[in-house]
Amino acid sequence: MGTINQYRFRRSFSEDPTLSHNLFNLLEMVFPGIRDAAARIRKLGAAWEDASTPFIRFHNDLAVTHVGVLEIPMRLMGQDIVVGGIHAVCTHPEFRRRGYYREVMEEVLNYCDRHYQILVLTTAQPELYKPFGFRFIKEHIFTVTSKCDSKGGIDGFRLLNTSDRKDIKLLHRLLETRQPVSNILGIVKEKAIFCFQEGNNPLYYSQDLDLVAVMEIEGNKLKLFDVVGTQICTLAAILKRVPQPIDEVEIYFCPECLDADVQALPHLLDGDSFLMVRGAFPLDAEKFMLPRSARC
Repeated sequence: MGTINQYRFRRSFSEDPTLSHNLFNLLEMVFPGIRDAAARIRKLGAAWEDASTPFIRFHNDLAVTHVGVLEIPMRLMGQDIVVGGIHAVCTHPEFRRRGYYREVMEEVLNYCDRHYQILVLTTAQPELYKPFGFRFIKEHIFTVTSKCDSKGGIDGFRLLNTSDRKDIKLLHRLLETRQPVSNILGIVKEKAIFCFQEGNNPLYYSQDLDLVAVMEIEGNKLKLFDVVGTQICTLAAILKRVPQPIDEVEIYFCPECLDADVQALPHLLDGDSFLMVRGAFPLDAEKFMLPRSARC
């Protein structure tokens, strides 16, 4: 598998205590606010430095290009597999068009080809990744076709308080023991990406179902982005615990475990979050969506 010394650009947060500061100086320049987001997930007990393997090109002592590699444990078509995730790709504005991005990316792919069968990333600029063997995969949302008939019931959800240690512990327990939300494409035992993507969004906990629902309600429409629990309940069970009437439901992951009649519609999440894949991906011809909580 090789060691750090085999790669020119692979770095170690544990071996270099200054690396995180130098890297986030670069990242903050390209992705304003990312330093605060990293600090937020650290408060949730999931550190960027523990989850990401950094490949960084330096110019003297300045970090000028970065490509990060994450591990994403997935259930794919009934099989458990660890997929590599490419994230936080950037080059310092003053050092662009010098070939640094290509240099680092080629080394990253050399490393990843030794470790992962599949690589994924999401981007607003898919053209940057096509030369490296990544291809765009169309995704779908799922709208419930049958009448919801949800009149509003008991208030069976409460907001998690992500500043409370007990609620953080509860969230960790469910993320560590979660049942994949789908056997077509579901996530297992992953915390850092979830906390980064969803840690600033409302998270609703149902005590009797013992699950966290990542959802938004717009008027009478429910948008369901993820369900984290030791068992996946039906959509009807979730709707029963929403205290207001729901006429429409949109599901942003493969919904076969929810026992609901749905139709799949092509959808680009956030308008520009293109899913790119490299390798033999078993869902090329399937209708699916990579959950928002697992996107990198």
